[in-house]
Amino acid sequence: MTPFCLLANFFTPEQIGTNPAQLLWLLPLAVAGVVVYKAIKLPQITIGFFLKEVISLFTFLICLLLLITLAIFVITALMT
Repeated sequence: MTPFCLLANFFTPEQIGTNPAQLLWLLPLAVAGVVVYKAIKLPQITIGFFLKEVISLFTFLICLLLLITLAIFVITALMT
């Protein structure tokens, strides 16, 4: 494999469908984003506090996304 083929693998987007089973693949991406965000923002990192903060932010993010999804569903149901 040439270096250009290896490099091309990083520039081709991964196909993720829109059915619920395939959208679950976005959860690891959300976890990675939360971990990086908390690693940057916390002034001092201890394992227990870091895990508590990551879990709480991830839970908040998922709940917020579910509420937004529900609101969009209700709005579109009322419009049609």
